Amino acid sequence: MERESMEYDVLIVGAGPAGLSAAIRIRQLSQETGHDVSVCVIEKGSEVGAHILSGAVLEPRALNELMPDWADKGAPLNAPVTRDEFLILSETGARKMPNWMLPPESHNHGNYAISLGNLCRWLGEQAEALGAEIYPGFAAAEVLYHDDGSVRGVATGEMGISKEGEKTANYDPGMELHAKYTLVGEGCRGSLAERLMKTFALRQDCDPQTYGIGLKELWEVQPEKHEKGLVQHGVGWPLDAETYGGFFLYHLEDNQVAVGFVVALDYKNPYLSPFDEFQRVKTHPRIRPVLEGGRRISYGARALNEGGLQSIPKLTFPGGAIIGCSAGFLNVPKIKGTHGAMKSGMLAAEAAFNAVKDGSEGHDELRAYPDAFRQSWLYDELKAVRNVRPAFRWGRWAGMAYSGIEMYLRGKLPWTLHHHKDHESLRKAADSKPIQYPKPDGVITFDRLSSVFVSNTNHEENQPAHLTLKDASVPIAHNLPLYEEPAQRYCPAAVYEVVRDDDGSNPRFVINAQNCVHCKTCDIKDPTQNIVWTVPEGGGGPNYPNM
Repeated sequence: MERESMEYDVLIVGAGPAGLSAAIRIRQLSQETGHDVSVCVIEKGSEVGAHILSGAVLEPRALNELMPDWADKGAPLNAPVTRDEFLILSETGARKMPNWMLPPESHNHGNYAISLGNLCRWLGEQAEALGAEIYPGFAAAEVLYHDDGSVRGVATGEMGISKEGEKTANYDPGMELHAKYTLVGEGCRGSLAERLMKTFALRQDCDPQTYGIGLKELWEVQPEKHEKGLVQHGVGWPLDAETYGGFFLYHLEDNQVAVGFVVALDYKNPYLSPFDEFQRVKTHPRIRPVLEGGRRISYGARALNEGGLQSIPKLTFPGGAIIGCSAGFLNVPKIKGTHGAMKSGMLAAEAAFNAVKDGSEGHDELRAYPDAFRQSWLYDELKAVRNVRPAFRWGRWAGMAYSGIEMYLRGKLPWTLHHHKDHESLRKAADSKPIQYPKPDGVITFDRLSSVFVSNTNHEENQPAHLTLKDASVPIAHNLPLYEEPAQRYCPAAVYEVVRDDDGSNPRFVINAQNCVHCKTCDIKDPTQNIVWTVPEGGGGPNYPNM
Protein backbone atom coordinates (compact mmCIF):
# COMPACT_ATOMS: atom_id res chain seq x y z
CA MET A 1 0.00 0.00 0.00
CA GLU A 2 1.58 3.28 -1.09
CA ARG A 3 1.53 6.35 1.07
CA GLU A 4 -0.54 9.27 -0.08
CA SER A 5 1.10 12.68 -0.13
CA MET A 6 0.06 16.29 0.36
CA GLU A 7 1.96 19.39 -0.75
CA TYR A 8 2.37 22.66 1.16
CA ASP A 9 4.63 25.66 1.08
CA VAL A 10 5.53 25.34 4.76
CA LEU A 11 5.11 22.28 7.00
CA ILE A 12 5.32 22.68 10.77
CA VAL A 13 5.93 19.69 13.03
CA GLY A 14 4.43 20.28 16.47
CA ALA A 15 1.47 22.39 17.58
CA GLY A 16 3.22 24.01 20.52
CA PRO A 17 3.74 27.74 21.06
CA ALA A 18 6.59 27.90 18.53
CA GLY A 19 4.83 25.99 15.76
CA LEU A 20 1.50 27.75 16.17
CA SER A 21 3.14 31.18 16.34
CA ALA A 22 4.98 30.33 13.11
CA ALA A 23 1.74 29.28 11.43
CA ILE A 24 -0.03 32.44 12.54
CA ARG A 25 2.82 34.69 11.40
CA ILE A 26 2.98 33.11 7.94
CA ARG A 27 -0.75 33.47 7.43
CA GLN A 28 -0.66 37.05 8.71
CA LEU A 29 2.01 37.87 6.13
CA SER A 30 -0.03 36.12 3.46
CA GLN A 31 -2.98 38.36 4.19
CA GLU A 32 -0.89 41.51 4.52
CA THR A 33 0.94 41.00 1.21
CA GLY A 34 -1.65 39.16 -0.83
CA HIS A 35 0.89 36.41 -1.53
CA ASP A 36 -0.67 33.15 -0.37
CA VAL A 37 1.70 30.75 1.41
CA SER A 38 0.06 27.49 2.49
CA VAL A 39 0.80 26.13 5.95
CA CYS A 40 0.16 22.73 7.54
CA VAL A 41 0.76 21.88 11.21
CA ILE A 42 0.84 18.27 12.40
CA GLU A 43 0.70 17.31 16.07
CA LYS A 44 1.25 13.90 17.69
CA GLY A 45 -1.14 14.63 20.58
CA SER A 46 -4.79 13.67 20.25
CA GLU A 47 -5.67 17.36 20.15
CA VAL A 48 -3.83 20.65 20.22
CA GLY A 49 -2.64 21.07 23.81
CA ALA A 50 -2.91 17.39 24.77
CA HIS A 51 0.87 17.02 25.20
CA ILE A 52 1.57 20.58 26.36
CA LEU A 53 2.87 20.94 29.90
CA SER A 54 4.49 23.95 31.49
CA GLY A 55 4.32 25.82 34.81
CA ALA A 56 3.43 28.38 33.46
CA VAL A 57 4.03 32.07 33.94
CA LEU A 58 3.87 33.81 30.58
CA GLU A 59 5.84 36.91 29.72
CA PRO A 60 3.57 38.33 26.98
CA ARG A 61 6.25 40.15 24.95
CA ALA A 62 6.17 37.78 21.97
CA LEU A 63 2.38 37.48 22.11
CA ASN A 64 2.09 41.27 22.09
CA GLU A 65 4.17 41.34 18.90
CA LEU A 66 2.32 38.47 17.26
CA MET A 67 -1.22 39.56 18.09
CA PRO A 68 -1.49 42.92 19.88
CA ASP A 69 -5.27 42.51 20.19
CA TRP A 70 -5.03 39.17 21.98
CA ALA A 71 -7.24 40.34 24.83
CA ASP A 72 -10.04 41.30 22.44
CA LYS A 73 -9.69 37.91 20.77
CA GLY A 74 -10.20 36.07 24.08
CA ALA A 75 -6.72 34.77 24.83
CA PRO A 76 -6.84 32.73 28.07
CA LEU A 77 -4.61 35.04 30.10
CA ASN A 78 -6.93 35.36 33.06
CA ALA A 79 -4.61 35.60 36.06
CA PRO A 80 -2.21 38.55 35.92
CA VAL A 81 0.56 38.18 38.49
CA THR A 82 -0.34 40.21 41.58
CA ARG A 83 2.38 39.12 43.99
CA ASP A 84 5.80 37.50 43.77
CA GLU A 85 7.62 35.46 46.42
CA PHE A 86 10.96 33.70 46.36
CA LEU A 87 11.56 31.31 49.25
CA ILE A 88 14.57 29.37 50.52
CA LEU A 89 13.26 26.24 52.20
CA SER A 90 14.65 24.32 55.13
CA GLU A 91 12.97 21.09 56.18
CA THR A 92 10.71 22.86 58.66
CA GLY A 93 10.69 26.51 57.62
CA ALA A 94 11.31 29.08 54.91
CA ARG A 95 13.06 32.40 54.48
CA LYS A 96 11.58 34.87 52.03
CA MET A 97 14.09 36.82 49.99
CA PRO A 98 13.17 40.51 49.80
CA ASN A 99 12.07 41.41 46.29
CA TRP A 100 14.60 44.23 46.09
CA MET A 101 17.37 41.64 46.37
CA LEU A 102 16.11 39.67 43.38
CA PRO A 103 17.51 40.33 39.89
CA PRO A 104 15.12 41.67 37.22
CA GLU A 105 14.64 38.20 35.70
CA SER A 106 12.99 37.03 38.91
CA HIS A 107 10.26 39.68 38.90
CA ASN A 108 6.92 38.83 37.31
CA HIS A 109 5.10 42.17 37.23
CA GLY A 110 3.22 42.32 33.93
CA ASN A 111 3.22 38.54 33.46
CA TYR A 112 0.36 36.03 33.65
CA ALA A 113 -0.13 32.68 35.40
CA ILE A 114 -1.65 30.50 32.68
CA SER A 115 -2.34 27.04 31.36
CA LEU A 116 0.00 26.74 28.39
CA GLY A 117 -2.15 23.93 27.00
CA ASN A 118 -5.14 26.26 26.90
CA LEU A 119 -3.06 29.03 25.34
CA CYS A 120 -2.00 26.61 22.60
CA ARG A 121 -5.60 25.60 22.01
CA TRP A 122 -6.43 29.28 21.55
CA LEU A 123 -3.41 29.84 19.28
CA GLY A 124 -4.57 26.87 17.21
CA GLU A 125 -7.97 28.48 16.75
CA GLN A 126 -6.33 31.72 15.63
CA ALA A 127 -4.08 29.87 13.17
CA GLU A 128 -7.02 28.01 11.63
CA ALA A 129 -9.05 31.21 11.38
CA LEU A 130 -6.19 32.67 9.33
CA GLY A 131 -6.16 29.67 6.98
CA ALA A 132 -3.58 27.29 8.43
CA GLU A 133 -4.41 23.58 8.38
CA ILE A 134 -3.83 21.73 11.68
CA TYR A 135 -3.95 17.95 12.02
CA PRO A 136 -3.68 16.54 15.57
CA GLY A 137 -3.22 12.83 16.10
CA PHE A 138 -0.54 12.54 13.41
CA ALA A 139 2.94 11.75 14.69
CA ALA A 140 5.84 12.69 12.44
CA ALA A 141 7.97 9.55 12.38
CA GLU A 142 10.33 9.94 9.42
CA VAL A 143 12.22 12.72 7.67
CA LEU A 144 11.92 12.71 3.87
CA TYR A 145 14.76 13.96 1.64
CA HIS A 146 15.26 15.17 -1.91
CA ASP A 147 17.92 13.53 -4.04
CA ASP A 148 20.29 16.39 -3.22
CA GLY A 149 19.98 15.67 0.52
CA SER A 150 17.76 18.59 1.39
CA VAL A 151 14.66 17.95 3.49
CA ARG A 152 11.49 17.37 1.49
CA GLY A 153 9.09 16.96 4.43
CA VAL A 154 8.06 14.20 6.80
CA ALA A 155 6.04 11.04 6.86
CA THR A 156 3.60 10.23 9.63
CA GLY A 157 3.90 6.89 11.38
CA GLU A 158 2.27 3.71 10.22
CA MET A 159 -0.96 2.78 11.98
CA GLY A 160 -2.31 -0.69 12.56
CA ILE A 161 0.98 -2.54 13.13
CA SER A 162 0.72 -5.24 15.80
CA LYS A 163 3.12 -5.85 18.68
CA GLU A 164 4.70 -8.55 16.56
CA GLY A 165 5.29 -6.09 13.73
CA GLU A 166 2.60 -7.48 11.46
CA LYS A 167 0.00 -5.47 9.56
CA THR A 168 -3.48 -5.74 11.03
CA ALA A 169 -6.84 -5.18 9.37
CA ASN A 170 -6.58 -1.54 10.45
CA TYR A 171 -3.24 -0.96 8.74
CA ASP A 172 -2.55 2.49 7.34
CA PRO A 173 0.87 3.26 5.82
CA GLY A 174 0.89 6.86 7.01
CA MET A 175 0.95 10.05 5.01
CA GLU A 176 3.77 11.92 3.31
CA LEU A 177 3.71 15.68 3.77
CA HIS A 178 5.92 17.57 1.36
CA ALA A 179 6.85 21.23 1.67
CA LYS A 180 9.34 23.75 0.44
CA TYR A 181 10.36 24.32 4.06
CA THR A 182 9.83 22.17 7.16
CA LEU A 183 9.92 23.85 10.57
CA VAL A 184 10.50 21.38 13.39
CA GLY A 185 9.02 22.44 16.73
CA GLU A 186 8.40 19.20 18.60
CA GLY A 187 9.41 20.60 21.98
CA CYS A 188 12.29 19.64 24.21
CA ARG A 189 14.35 16.67 22.94
CA GLY A 190 12.10 16.20 19.91
CA SER A 191 12.90 12.94 18.15
CA LEU A 192 12.99 14.30 14.58
CA ALA A 193 14.91 17.38 15.70
CA GLU A 194 17.54 15.19 17.35
CA ARG A 195 17.76 13.11 14.18
CA LEU A 196 18.20 16.20 12.02
CA MET A 197 20.88 17.55 14.35
CA LYS A 198 22.88 14.36 13.82
CA THR A 199 22.26 14.16 10.07
CA PHE A 200 23.37 17.75 9.45
CA ALA A 201 25.87 18.02 12.36
CA LEU A 202 23.97 20.97 13.79
CA ARG A 203 25.54 20.60 17.25
CA GLN A 204 29.19 20.53 16.24
CA ASP A 205 29.81 24.17 17.20
CA CYS A 206 27.75 24.43 20.39
CA ASP A 207 27.75 23.03 23.92
CA PRO A 208 25.81 19.88 24.78
CA GLN A 209 22.25 20.67 25.74
CA THR A 210 21.56 20.24 29.44
CA TYR A 211 18.10 19.54 30.83
CA GLY A 212 15.81 19.46 33.80
CA ILE A 213 12.71 17.41 34.46
CA GLY A 214 9.63 19.39 35.41
CA LEU A 215 6.84 17.67 37.34
CA LYS A 216 3.50 19.36 37.84
CA GLU A 217 0.13 18.80 39.46
CA LEU A 218 -2.97 20.91 39.05
CA TRP A 219 -5.06 21.26 42.21
CA GLU A 220 -8.44 22.75 43.00
CA VAL A 221 -8.01 24.29 46.46
CA GLN A 222 -10.39 25.71 49.02
CA PRO A 223 -11.42 29.28 48.10
CA GLU A 224 -10.04 30.80 51.29
CA LYS A 225 -6.59 29.39 50.44
CA HIS A 226 -6.57 30.75 46.91
CA GLU A 227 -4.93 34.05 45.97
CA LYS A 228 -5.39 34.61 42.25
CA GLY A 229 -2.16 35.84 40.68
CA LEU A 230 0.21 34.78 43.48
CA VAL A 231 3.45 33.35 42.09
CA GLN A 232 5.90 31.56 44.39
CA HIS A 233 9.27 30.03 43.57
CA GLY A 234 11.75 28.45 45.90
CA VAL A 235 14.94 26.44 46.32
CA GLY A 236 16.44 24.37 49.07
CA TRP A 237 14.82 21.42 50.82
CA PRO A 238 14.33 18.59 49.91
CA LEU A 239 17.24 18.78 47.42
CA ASP A 240 20.81 18.76 48.66
CA ALA A 241 23.11 21.67 47.88
CA GLU A 242 24.83 19.91 44.96
CA THR A 243 21.56 19.39 43.05
CA TYR A 244 20.02 22.22 41.03
CA GLY A 245 16.25 22.62 41.17
CA GLY A 246 13.31 24.04 43.03
CA PHE A 247 9.55 24.33 43.37
CA PHE A 248 6.85 26.60 42.00
CA LEU A 249 3.31 27.41 43.12
CA TYR A 250 1.08 29.43 40.78
CA HIS A 251 -2.43 30.53 41.71
CA LEU A 252 -4.55 30.51 38.54
CA GLU A 253 -8.23 31.37 38.12
CA ASP A 254 -11.19 29.31 39.45
CA ASN A 255 -9.46 28.28 42.70
CA GLN A 256 -6.86 26.31 40.77
CA VAL A 257 -3.22 26.10 41.84
CA ALA A 258 -0.37 24.67 39.80
CA VAL A 259 2.27 23.10 42.02
CA GLY A 260 5.46 21.78 40.51
CA PHE A 261 9.08 20.86 40.93
CA VAL A 262 12.09 20.98 38.62
CA VAL A 263 15.22 18.87 39.06
CA ALA A 264 18.25 19.39 36.83
CA LEU A 265 19.16 16.18 35.05
CA ASP A 266 22.86 16.58 35.75
CA TYR A 267 22.19 15.37 39.29
CA LYS A 268 24.85 13.04 40.65
CA ASN A 269 23.20 10.67 43.13
CA PRO A 270 21.74 7.65 41.27
CA TYR A 271 19.36 7.06 44.17
CA LEU A 272 17.63 10.40 43.63
CA SER A 273 14.04 10.21 42.35
CA PRO A 274 12.70 13.51 40.93
CA PHE A 275 9.12 12.22 41.29
CA ASP A 276 9.57 11.43 44.99
CA GLU A 277 11.37 14.72 45.63
CA PHE A 278 8.32 16.45 44.17
CA GLN A 279 5.96 14.51 46.40
CA ARG A 280 8.14 15.32 49.38
CA VAL A 281 8.24 19.09 48.77
CA LYS A 282 4.42 19.17 48.90
CA THR A 283 4.62 18.20 52.59
CA HIS A 284 6.56 21.38 53.47
CA PRO A 285 4.78 23.66 55.98
CA ARG A 286 4.64 26.47 53.39
CA ILE A 287 3.01 24.27 50.72
CA ARG A 288 0.97 21.55 52.42
CA PRO A 289 -1.58 23.93 54.01
CA VAL A 290 -2.45 25.34 50.58
CA LEU A 291 -3.28 21.86 49.26
CA GLU A 292 -5.01 20.40 52.31
CA GLY A 293 -8.75 20.11 51.77
CA GLY A 294 -8.30 20.41 48.01
CA ARG A 295 -8.19 17.79 45.27
CA ARG A 296 -5.64 16.90 42.65
CA ILE A 297 -7.01 17.33 39.13
CA SER A 298 -4.11 16.34 36.91
CA TYR A 299 -0.45 15.33 36.84
CA GLY A 300 2.27 15.45 34.21
CA ALA A 301 6.00 15.61 33.60
CA ARG A 302 8.18 16.99 30.83
CA ALA A 303 11.87 17.59 30.24
CA LEU A 304 12.97 21.18 29.68
CA ASN A 305 16.08 22.74 28.17
CA GLU A 306 18.48 24.50 30.53
CA GLY A 307 21.53 24.99 28.32
CA GLY A 308 20.78 28.53 27.18
CA LEU A 309 22.59 30.42 24.46
CA GLN A 310 25.74 28.30 24.30
CA SER A 311 23.68 25.12 23.78
CA ILE A 312 21.54 26.38 20.89
CA PRO A 313 22.52 24.41 17.78
CA LYS A 314 22.79 25.66 14.24
CA LEU A 315 19.16 26.49 13.54
CA THR A 316 18.87 25.69 9.85
CA PHE A 317 19.41 22.81 7.47
CA PRO A 318 18.72 22.56 3.74
CA GLY A 319 14.94 22.67 3.45
CA GLY A 320 14.03 23.76 6.94
CA ALA A 321 14.79 24.92 10.45
CA ILE A 322 14.47 24.02 14.12
CA ILE A 323 12.30 26.25 16.32
CA GLY A 324 11.15 26.54 19.92
CA CYS A 325 12.24 24.17 22.65
CA SER A 326 13.55 21.69 20.08
CA ALA A 327 16.39 24.21 19.75
CA GLY A 328 16.38 25.40 23.38
CA PHE A 329 15.41 29.06 23.87
CA LEU A 330 14.37 28.76 27.53
CA ASN A 331 15.62 31.49 29.87
CA VAL A 332 16.65 29.58 33.01
CA PRO A 333 16.74 32.38 35.62
CA LYS A 334 13.42 33.71 34.34
CA ILE A 335 12.03 30.13 34.49
CA LYS A 336 10.29 30.92 31.22
CA GLY A 337 10.55 29.57 27.71
CA THR A 338 7.20 30.21 26.04
CA HIS A 339 7.98 33.76 24.94
CA GLY A 340 11.31 32.60 23.49
CA ALA A 341 9.71 29.67 21.69
CA MET A 342 7.06 31.95 20.20
CA LYS A 343 9.61 34.52 19.07
CA SER A 344 11.78 31.86 17.41
CA GLY A 345 8.75 30.54 15.53
CA MET A 346 7.88 34.04 14.37
CA LEU A 347 11.42 34.71 13.14
CA ALA A 348 11.57 31.41 11.26
CA ALA A 349 8.12 32.05 9.79
CA GLU A 350 9.18 35.41 8.40
CA ALA A 351 12.27 33.87 6.83
CA ALA A 352 10.27 31.01 5.30
CA PHE A 353 7.51 33.30 4.02
CA ASN A 354 9.97 35.63 2.31
CA ALA A 355 11.87 32.73 0.75
CA VAL A 356 8.68 31.21 -0.69
CA LYS A 357 7.45 34.61 -1.88
CA ASP A 358 10.78 35.13 -3.66
CA GLY A 359 10.36 31.85 -5.53
CA SER A 360 12.57 29.48 -3.57
CA GLU A 361 11.85 25.76 -3.93
CA GLY A 362 13.29 25.05 -0.48
CA HIS A 363 16.56 23.28 -1.22
CA ASP A 364 18.50 26.06 0.46
CA GLU A 365 18.87 27.12 4.09
CA LEU A 366 16.79 29.86 5.70
CA ARG A 367 19.82 31.93 6.65
CA ALA A 368 17.62 34.94 7.36
CA TYR A 369 16.27 33.08 10.44
CA PRO A 370 19.51 32.78 12.49
CA ASP A 371 20.53 36.24 11.28
CA ALA A 372 17.26 37.67 12.61
CA PHE A 373 17.67 35.76 15.86
CA ARG A 374 21.10 37.32 16.45
CA GLN A 375 19.57 40.77 15.94
CA SER A 376 16.58 40.13 18.20
CA TRP A 377 15.77 40.87 21.83
CA LEU A 378 15.68 37.11 22.38
CA TYR A 379 19.38 36.79 21.61
CA ASP A 380 20.22 39.71 23.89
CA GLU A 381 18.11 38.21 26.68
CA LEU A 382 19.79 34.80 26.48
CA LYS A 383 23.28 36.26 26.15
CA ALA A 384 22.80 38.27 29.34
CA VAL A 385 22.08 35.14 31.41
CA ARG A 386 24.28 32.62 29.61
CA ASN A 387 26.48 31.92 32.66
CA VAL A 388 23.74 31.51 35.26
CA ARG A 389 22.91 27.84 34.86
CA PRO A 390 26.48 26.50 34.45
CA ALA A 391 27.54 28.42 37.58
CA PHE A 392 25.54 25.98 39.69
CA ARG A 393 28.15 23.30 39.05
CA TRP A 394 29.80 24.90 42.10
CA GLY A 395 26.77 24.11 44.26
CA ARG A 396 23.65 25.99 45.29
CA TRP A 397 25.13 28.81 47.34
CA ALA A 398 28.13 29.61 45.17
CA GLY A 399 25.90 29.36 42.11
CA MET A 400 23.33 31.78 43.55
CA ALA A 401 26.03 34.26 44.56
CA TYR A 402 27.77 34.20 41.17
CA SER A 403 24.59 34.25 39.11
CA GLY A 404 23.27 37.22 41.09
CA ILE A 405 26.37 39.21 40.15
CA GLU A 406 26.16 38.01 36.55
CA MET A 407 22.53 39.06 36.16
CA TYR A 408 23.05 42.50 37.69
CA LEU A 409 25.92 43.02 35.23
CA ARG A 410 23.62 41.87 32.39
CA GLY A 411 26.07 39.23 31.18
CA LYS A 412 28.89 41.68 30.48
CA LEU A 413 31.61 39.53 32.00
CA PRO A 414 33.94 38.55 29.16
CA TRP A 415 33.73 34.77 29.49
CA THR A 416 31.21 32.04 28.81
CA LEU A 417 30.88 29.01 31.07
CA HIS A 418 30.17 25.67 29.43
CA HIS A 419 28.02 22.59 29.93
CA HIS A 420 28.58 18.85 30.08
CA LYS A 421 26.32 15.95 29.10
CA ASP A 422 23.71 15.07 31.71
CA HIS A 423 24.00 11.31 31.24
CA GLU A 424 27.68 11.44 32.22
CA SER A 425 27.09 13.03 35.64
CA LEU A 426 26.02 10.05 37.78
CA ARG A 427 28.27 8.78 40.54
CA LYS A 428 28.43 5.08 41.13
CA ALA A 429 25.90 3.72 43.59
CA ALA A 430 28.68 2.44 45.82
CA ASP A 431 29.90 6.02 46.27
CA SER A 432 26.43 7.49 46.85
CA LYS A 433 24.04 7.69 49.76
CA PRO A 434 20.66 5.92 49.33
CA ILE A 435 17.60 8.15 49.85
CA GLN A 436 14.69 6.81 51.87
CA TYR A 437 11.45 8.33 50.60
CA PRO A 438 8.26 8.20 52.71
CA LYS A 439 5.30 6.23 51.46
CA PRO A 440 2.59 8.33 49.79
CA ASP A 441 -0.46 9.13 51.88
CA GLY A 442 -2.89 9.31 48.95
CA VAL A 443 -4.05 12.74 50.11
CA ILE A 444 -1.16 15.13 49.53
CA THR A 445 1.41 12.69 48.17
CA PHE A 446 0.82 9.96 45.60
CA ASP A 447 2.49 7.06 43.85
CA ARG A 448 3.51 6.97 40.20
CA LEU A 449 0.70 4.78 38.89
CA SER A 450 -2.12 6.83 40.38
CA SER A 451 -0.40 9.90 38.98
CA VAL A 452 -0.19 8.43 35.48
CA PHE A 453 -3.90 7.66 35.75
CA VAL A 454 -4.80 11.34 36.24
CA SER A 455 -2.56 12.31 33.32
CA ASN A 456 -5.07 10.47 31.10
CA THR A 457 -2.20 8.63 29.43
CA ASN A 458 -3.14 5.96 26.94
CA HIS A 459 -1.48 4.11 24.08
CA GLU A 460 -2.97 1.62 21.67
CA GLU A 461 -1.82 -1.64 23.25
CA ASN A 462 -1.43 -3.66 20.07
CA GLN A 463 1.43 -1.69 18.53
CA PRO A 464 5.21 -2.05 18.56
CA ALA A 465 6.75 -0.65 21.75
CA HIS A 466 7.96 2.90 21.24
CA LEU A 467 10.60 2.37 23.94
CA THR A 468 13.28 -0.17 23.11
CA LEU A 469 16.88 -0.97 24.05
CA LYS A 470 19.92 -1.01 21.81
CA ASP A 471 21.33 -3.80 23.97
CA ALA A 472 18.85 -5.65 26.19
CA SER A 473 21.61 -6.86 28.53
CA VAL A 474 22.81 -3.41 29.61
CA PRO A 475 20.24 -2.57 32.33
CA ILE A 476 20.98 -5.67 34.41
CA ALA A 477 24.58 -6.38 33.43
CA HIS A 478 25.86 -2.79 33.59
CA ASN A 479 23.43 -0.23 35.04
CA LEU A 480 22.24 -2.35 37.96
CA PRO A 481 25.65 -3.11 39.52
CA LEU A 482 27.09 0.33 38.82
CA TYR A 483 24.10 2.64 39.38
CA GLU A 484 21.40 0.44 40.94
CA GLU A 485 19.58 0.94 37.59
CA PRO A 486 18.51 4.59 37.85
CA ALA A 487 15.75 4.29 35.22
CA GLN A 488 13.40 2.95 37.89
CA ARG A 489 13.85 6.28 39.74
CA TYR A 490 14.38 8.97 37.10
CA CYS A 491 11.28 7.94 35.16
CA PRO A 492 8.24 9.81 36.59
CA ALA A 493 5.71 7.32 35.20
CA ALA A 494 6.77 3.83 36.36
CA VAL A 495 7.77 2.83 32.83
CA TYR A 496 10.95 1.06 33.94
CA GLU A 497 11.12 -1.63 36.61
CA VAL A 498 13.63 -4.13 37.91
CA VAL A 499 11.63 -7.17 39.02
CA ARG A 500 12.97 -10.15 40.91
CA ASP A 501 11.84 -13.55 42.12
CA ASP A 502 10.41 -13.79 45.63
CA ASP A 503 13.83 -14.54 47.09
CA GLY A 504 15.33 -11.42 45.46
CA SER A 505 17.20 -13.31 42.78
CA ASN A 506 17.01 -13.27 38.97
CA PRO A 507 16.61 -9.50 38.35
CA ARG A 508 14.86 -8.59 35.09
CA PHE A 509 14.35 -5.24 33.39
CA VAL A 510 10.74 -4.52 32.41
CA ILE A 511 9.51 -1.68 30.19
CA ASN A 512 5.88 -0.61 30.72
CA ALA A 513 5.63 1.58 27.62
CA GLN A 514 1.89 2.06 28.13
CA ASN A 515 2.66 4.35 31.09
CA CYS A 516 4.90 6.76 29.16
CA VAL A 517 3.97 10.45 29.50
CA HIS A 518 6.46 11.45 26.76
CA CYS A 519 8.66 13.45 29.13
CA LYS A 520 11.89 12.28 27.35
CA THR A 521 13.83 11.95 30.63
CA CYS A 522 14.97 8.42 29.83
CA ASP A 523 16.31 9.55 26.46
CA ILE A 524 18.41 12.14 28.30
CA LYS A 525 19.53 10.56 31.58
CA ASP A 526 20.19 6.90 30.73
CA PRO A 527 23.93 6.64 31.56
CA THR A 528 24.71 4.39 28.59
CA GLN A 529 22.30 6.07 26.14
CA ASN A 530 20.88 2.61 25.54
CA ILE A 531 17.17 3.56 25.52
CA VAL A 532 15.65 4.36 22.14
CA TRP A 533 12.60 6.67 22.19
CA THR A 534 10.49 6.70 19.03
CA VAL A 535 7.05 8.16 18.45
CA PRO A 536 4.13 5.80 19.10
CA GLU A 537 0.97 5.87 17.02
CA GLY A 538 -0.46 9.35 16.69
CA GLY A 539 -2.76 10.36 19.52
CA GLY A 540 -1.00 8.17 22.07
CA GLY A 541 0.44 9.50 25.32
CA PRO A 542 -0.97 11.90 27.88
CA ASN A 543 -4.14 13.91 27.37
CA TYR A 544 -3.65 16.93 29.57
CA PRO A 545 -6.88 18.91 29.99
CA ASN A 546 -5.45 22.31 30.96
CA MET A 547 -1.82 21.88 31.94
